Amino acid sequence: MAFPKIAVKVTNVTLSPGLQTLIDQKFSSLSKFVPDTATDATCKVEVEKLTEHQSGKIYRVEINLFMFGRTYRAEATEEHVEKAIDVVRDELRVELQSTEGKRQSMIRRGARIVKDFLRFG
Repeated sequence: MAFPKIAVKVTNVTLSPGLQTLIDQKFSSLSKFVPDTATDATCKVEVEKLTEHQSGKIYRVEINLFMFGRTYRAEATEEHVEKAIDVVRDELRVELQSTEGKRQSMIRRGARIVKDFLRFG
């Protein structure tokens, strides 16, 4: 399934078509972690420029992915919007991979129990 439609909220930043395209491209690589059965998946991205600083880590990006009743969340504050988006994408990928590994482990554990039951009664 393709990555769900991304709702973007911006604060103290203008949402240019370039920024929207960048967000879509960066998060489309996570579509392999969204199964076909996730019809209720929604994604919200917030891009904010912190006003109390003029230099340094002034861009904050936050993503919330809602899928199967669970919330996957990542947040980063960096010097450039592009770098913050990359950091958030990597954090979300790690969280999604962890969940996928746990799910596979539970399936294998259940299959192992069924096999033992069938073999030894």
